[in-house]
Amino acid sequence: MTQSDADAQDETESDLTLIREGRDFEQEYRLSAAEAGRFLVEIGEQLQESDELTITGDEWKLPFSFGEPVELEIEYEGYGEQELEIEVEIPGRTDETAPSVE
Repeated sequence: MTQSDADAQDETESDLTLIREGRDFEQEYRLSAAEAGRFLVEIGEQLQESDELTITGDEWKLPFSFGEPVELEIEYEGYGEQELEIEVEIPGRTDETAPSVE
């Protein structure tokens, strides 16, 4: 990467809207199975390697410090138009400490 490419990338990242605590955000995508799979693999790698996720869209960036346990729900509708739904709920990490016992 050249210096001008690096500068352009830094400028682009700084132009992104940062999604912060205290704000709700939702974005929906319709992707090919291959693109959805790539995204899920990248999420899985971040879950395995760190305790923070960073998801970036064209105009936004969402950093998220997560805790345990992660909830995984699998739902299958087998009648009519079949559908498989996989839902992952990742709780936020808390910085709270336990109270003292005296």
